[in-house]
Amino acid sequence: MRFYRKILMTMLICAGAFVLGTECLAQDIGTDAAQGTEAQEVAFRSYLAQVRQRALQEGVTQATLDRVLPSIRYNDRVVRLDRQQPEGASSAPVPNFAPYKARHVDASRISRGRAKYAELRPLLKRIEDETGVPEDIMIAIYGHETDYGSFMGNFNAPEALASLAYEGRRRALFEGELIAALKMIDKGVPQYAITGSWAGALGKPQFLPSVYLRLARDGDGDGYADIWRSEVDAMTSIANYFVNAGWRRGEDWGFAVNVPASFNRGIMRSRMTSPRCPRVFARHSQWRTIAEWRQLGISPQRGFWPNDNIMATLIEPDGVGNTAYLLGGNYRVILDYNCSNFYALSVGLLADELRN
Repeated sequence: MRFYRKILMTMLICAGAFVLGTECLAQDIGTDAAQGTEAQEVAFRSYLAQVRQRALQEGVTQATLDRVLPSIRYNDRVVRLDRQQPEGASSAPVPNFAPYKARHVDASRISRGRAKYAELRPLLKRIEDETGVPEDIMIAIYGHETDYGSFMGNFNAPEALASLAYEGRRRALFEGELIAALKMIDKGVPQYAITGSWAGALGKPQFLPSVYLRLARDGDGDGYADIWRSEVDAMTSIANYFVNAGWRRGEDWGFAVNVPASFNRGIMRSRMTSPRCPRVFARHSQWRTIAEWRQLGISPQRGFWPNDNIMATLIEPDGVGNTAYLLGGNYRVILDYNCSNFYALSVGLLADELRN
């Protein structure tokens, strides 16, 4: 209201001087906008002062804070990008998986993935032997996250995270990640290197700073987990993430199946509510052994079954009458990386294509 009152007063003053025109009005509006920007910057610096106190309490050195915090500014672009993200209602219908699959498990991504797989094969084999995480799964994650390293984002992570935290909608998340980024710098990661997506995801695996601190690994022995420039470190870090999330050596993530028309979905509906990503897990059936799924008339499209004692859950991402999938425990590890059925299915399917 004060802004429009100020415009009106400017018009009256200009009119009184017989010079009413766009130049007079524009000059004052510009002054008001500049004052608004200045006020926001003052508020942003005040918020960073609070962050400083928390960071000190969590062990970040004063030298790091003196070097980093004065160098960052409020970035309105990342806030606008965050606000543009779709926020579907929890009751909104889930779209079919097929269009997503067509975009993410396409011929180009498969072809480039096979080339990258061949290039890194000795490295990948060593990591799989050590961790049990399959070579093709590592490459599929790499392909989905950054298109095999071709686009990792170029936003200054501390600045982006500080801006998102200051904006306030998800302050707890972004402030925690900002503190983690400051800890990374404190541990010797060059500030210039900490670039990534507008939401603060970093490097080839797109780790958040807190994940980097916990799980990034130095794979080439130089003392620095360089997930931005080193594919050795990036693949080692992805595998370490999966090990930490509970990957089971030698088990499939899942496989495509046909469901008979007589299948009773009502009795197989899960009655459990997951505390994490409930809408994602609500699409999964009850868990049954492979032997039990066979008795229910489910048939694998690939023509063979895994061990009868393995537990699996069913998902029909394109509805009744279309390809369904039996999912093992390792599928849930992929969900830990990104809690989306479409993401996890496409990672698994891309991995299958890269291996074949």
